[in-house]
Amino acid sequence: MELPKYHETFIPVLEVLSSFDYLKSRELASKVRDNYYSELPSELLEQKTSSGANVLLDRILWGKSYLKMAKFVSYPNRGLVQITDKGKEQLKSGKLPLNVLKNDIDYINYRAAVNSKKENEIESVNIESASPQDLIDSGFSSIETEVKTNLLERLKEIDPYYFEKVILILLKKMGYGDFIETSKSRDGGIDGIINEDKLGLEKIYTQAKRYSENKVREKDIRNFIGAMSGDTSKGVFITTSSFDNSAIQKAKEAHHSIILIDGAKLVDLMHQYNVGVQVKTVYEVKELDNDFFEEE
Repeated sequence: MELPKYHETFIPVLEVLSSFDYLKSRELASKVRDNYYSELPSELLEQKTSSGANVLLDRILWGKSYLKMAKFVSYPNRGLVQITDKGKEQLKSGKLPLNVLKNDIDYINYRAAVNSKKENEIESVNIESASPQDLIDSGFSSIETEVKTNLLERLKEIDPYYFEKVILILLKKMGYGDFIETSKSRDGGIDGIINEDKLGLEKIYTQAKRYSENKVREKDIRNFIGAMSGDTSKGVFITTSSFDNSAIQKAKEAHHSIILIDGAKLVDLMHQYNVGVQVKTVYEVKELDNDFFEEE
């Protein structure tokens, strides 16, 4: 007997959720374990990861996360999970192979929002021929993509004014000087002013647009440029969505230096500078110290 793989928990997770309006994530994992895997030997049920987490519960929660990516389940509120109509329909078939989920259009779109070319290459590693390092890289890539995707979703939900503050906090973490939040009623298209240097000799204007789906258009870039006063020629326009082609072209043609940061780039930077994320676990990979065995 062995523990189920995370993708083997898809149907059990959907079946448990189908009996409730919603469940807390940990409660869901416990019910799946108790309902479907309680007959496993205690040494398997109590098996821990190197970081101390229960392996079975961890795999069930990963199964839940993948179901969320493909919209078979949803998170109605923080910490809660519920089955969607799509999930109920899939449950009728009684099966959901991993390859079916990974070819689902909702899953593909979900991953595409933050996946880089490098991450796609790592994720496609062949398990049979992969080295231990390949598998480590692939695992870290999957976790990183999951975190970035959840981060982008969270950014799209927060108050627009708080989103503007998040951007200024990020730029501060990136090494820029002090920042000033502009008046919300009279910002004229400028959300913040940051100092490029510690003395404030060079200023950069920022504009932050928290969009769920809408793309930033040329008009938005034009208004941003128009709102920049004569004391600076540098601006950063940040959005949780993306820029349409006319907006990108307008920024390129401007006499000002306009940097465009879309949702994917934004979460890359937030992940890199630990804004809105925290370190969960630190793993150590050791190698033989050959110098130790050298005779003097």
